[in-house]
Amino acid sequence: MTGTRNASFEDLVRLLEHDQEAKIDMVAPASAITATAGTITLTGTEPVLTPSGVTHADGAYRPTGVADEGIAEKLRIPAAYLRRMRAEAVDLYDLNVNGWLERDPERRFLLRAMRGEPGVLRAWLSDGYRIIDHLDVLTAVFAGIRESGHGVRVRGADLTERRMIVRVESEHVAALAPELLRGYRSPFTGQSGDELPLVSAGFVITNSEVGAGRYAITPRLVVQVCGNGMTITKDVFGRVHVGARMDEGIIPFSPDTQDKNLALISAQTRDAVAMFLNHDYVTRKIADIEREAGRPVARPAETVEVVAKQLRFPDSVRDCVLTHFIRGGQTTAGGIMQAITATAQTLTDADAAHELEMQALPAMAIAAAA
Repeated sequence: MTGTRNASFEDLVRLLEHDQEAKIDMVAPASAITATAGTITLTGTEPVLTPSGVTHADGAYRPTGVADEGIAEKLRIPAAYLRRMRAEAVDLYDLNVNGWLERDPERRFLLRAMRGEPGVLRAWLSDGYRIIDHLDVLTAVFAGIRESGHGVRVRGADLTERRMIVRVESEHVAALAPELLRGYRSPFTGQSGDELPLVSAGFVITNSEVGAGRYAITPRLVVQVCGNGMTITKDVFGRVHVGARMDEGIIPFSPDTQDKNLALISAQTRDAVAMFLNHDYVTRKIADIEREAGRPVARPAETVEVVAKQLRFPDSVRDCVLTHFIRGGQTTAGGIMQAITATAQTLTDADAAHELEMQALPAMAIAAAA
């Protein structure tokens, strides 16, 4: 599957449409699955007629790291051990996977793959996993936005093996935050938050096709002077990928199921837009953040160390946060938050950047209490 970082909305749609044709989903019993030289082979599935023609599922599929995590979880093989076997002793990988599959031959799994020679196994999931694909999510979300009548722009989009992340910003809803941005200087442009103390309303859309999290719309405030994003996780709208058990075989396109998913997502988007892209909501959230943001940080290196240990930042991220804190010039708990969101913008790993930004407000609370 093609990945991208900070893509435009149009580029993201093109990537998803390109990948859509190669996708194949199938529910298979353990008896139809074998591991050979680290590759998963599927046999005995019936071909089905789909909108793109006759689809065959039998064949070899090379698991991604995400798929190996699913295999480890479903077969109760320690993930670190499975990774080591793949890297150092692939014969033991095959022996372990096949051995656990043979113990329960009737157990069924949902395999999400991309066709090819060999194909790519994207995910190994429960047969009760509810499929909500990225392209469907985008279609439904932007239908909901159009129905809301709000003007928005996509600030950037990421696509990884694990998830899709789309950052949306309002073109019209913003509020002054002079206390939050007092003394702050953008590490990217050098512009002062005192000169541009504006925060825009927005939200981030996330979805996983491979079991790495639910579909969700989470409010996100954007600092205009630098583009830092403050993600407010406690107000998230979302839907868990859990559904009814599916029959064995290739999973065909179902217009009825898709329409129901799209209708729900569109309705949730309208609700989210009404709540999040609202001046009163933005000013309330800024006031909530400012209650802790102004707490002084007397020992920056020690405070960053405490935050990094509690939130388990890698050393490289910890060091980058400290650098951005110094450059930002705001010696407060809010400055720690700004340093984390600025660091998130610089990371090339989109998953790591998203997860780091989600921790910015919890990190501010830790710094305020330190």
